[in-house]
Amino acid sequence: MTLFKRLMKKATYTLAVAGIAIAMAPSFAPSSAQAEDRVSAVHAFPPFLVYTKTFLAMVDDINARGKGIVQIEVRGGPEAIGMFQQPAAVRDGVVDMVHTPGSFYGKNVPEIDAMVASRVSPMEARANGGAALMDKAHQDRFGVRHLGWIDGGVQFHIYMNSEPKFDANGILDLTGVKLRDNPIYHAFFEALNATTSSMPATEVYSALEKGVVDAAAWTQIGIPQLKWNEFLKYRVDPKFYNTDLGVIFNAEAWDALSAESRKLISDVIIEWEAKSYKDRQADVGVDEKVLADGGMKFVSLSDEAGKTYVKMADDAAWARMFERIDGGGKGAETYKALRKHYAGE
Repeated sequence: MTLFKRLMKKATYTLAVAGIAIAMAPSFAPSSAQAEDRVSAVHAFPPFLVYTKTFLAMVDDINARGKGIVQIEVRGGPEAIGMFQQPAAVRDGVVDMVHTPGSFYGKNVPEIDAMVASRVSPMEARANGGAALMDKAHQDRFGVRHLGWIDGGVQFHIYMNSEPKFDANGILDLTGVKLRDNPIYHAFFEALNATTSSMPATEVYSALEKGVVDAAAWTQIGIPQLKWNEFLKYRVDPKFYNTDLGVIFNAEAWDALSAESRKLISDVIIEWEAKSYKDRQADVGVDEKVLADGGMKFVSLSDEAGKTYVKMADDAAWARMFERIDGGGKGAETYKALRKHYAGE
């Protein structure tokens, strides 16, 4: 299918994205007339964040090994295509590949919530068949390939600008708290009575500065780089959920690559699943020290309340997935399989 036809499938796409597509068209699809396959890519987050740095380093690795075989050209991040629009851009062939949180397109591929509530590492999910099941769900539902789970093993905290409050059972109570939201944690935050505002990460600093929000959830790493700790002075423990950053690739563009290109890209991404997992564990300790040295206070729930809190988070993710995949009907077997592969149940 030509680029033009793929774009026409998305008739309601914004003019801005369409303009980008036209400008980038010459290098989208691999061509049999070229010695090398050419791949276009974007990333969800700004380049200064560690997650983007991982992706760019991985692309450099692919390009170094892929000379004469395949080359990936990174077209930018959210400044090129909005972060929440990037998954659809890959599905529709505007770009070939994106590095993005799965939750940004979770309504289209609800199975991604298995990664959010996962109790296994990316390497374990690949070994036990979970990664293959996740890839199949992406192909069936969204017309993309899910090639890998990058920077796994990093979890989330809620960060606040005022001292957190707790209910009679010792569970965090966010009544009256204006909390920055995004799709990965919305169901959980509703259970905690928060007032939520969904916005891209690039807008949160300004929102905190202006008092539009007074709390935000984010991963264990990245707060100092985003400079949100200028406003957020409390971190709530325990941590919950997992990052669901993955690499997805337009299915038709993937099939158009040579077998050698597909193998090289797959092999490198699988290597980086393990490498990035290990590297991010080291970063967790570094960023925690930066926050502590800067005066952030870490407020912990009791052991019992903490277990309930984490279970509330996990239950919210699994319940959302169950509903979206018709867990009571034809999706029941998929739901059971995902819980087996990702939660060990």
